[in-house]
Amino acid sequence: MSLERSLTAAQGYIELDMPGDALAELDSLPSGERECEQAMQLRLFILMRSQRWDEALAACSRLRELYPEHIAGYIHGAFCLHERGKTAEARDLLLSGPAALEEEATYFYNLACYSAVLGDLDTAMDYVKTSFVMDDKFREIARLDPDLTVIRDRL
Repeated sequence: MSLERSLTAAQGYIELDMPGDALAELDSLPSGERECEQAMQLRLFILMRSQRWDEALAACSRLRELYPEHIAGYIHGAFCLHERGKTAEARDLLLSGPAALEEEATYFYNLACYSAVLGDLDTAMDYVKTSFVMDDKFREIARLDPDLTVIRDRL
């Protein structure tokens, strides 16, 4: 079975809200193909969507190990840490990532959320403003984000 066919099948299972079958499809790949970036990111998506934070965090760690210059392992790993209540670690993970992160509005938006939760409100404002400049969609997201409640009146 080809990698492309397995990825397509796994995506189909996700669309049918069958995460177990999607993961089984990815597990059926030969070991070398299981660790291609596309398969690993799809597995990560499934785990995060299923709120399996510890497994998703392990997948992010492996992504960072195999693809250290790619940003997904950092952004999603930080999010998983934050979801597990480890917000300071989430912030530190993002700040330790590759320079390519600074080209992503999500990076700055997430840093704003983590800073706000940690009580560093001025830094949170700086980060959220940067995310708005980079991608205006974050203005609307910020209006509803519970992590930014403490700075909402300043947005």
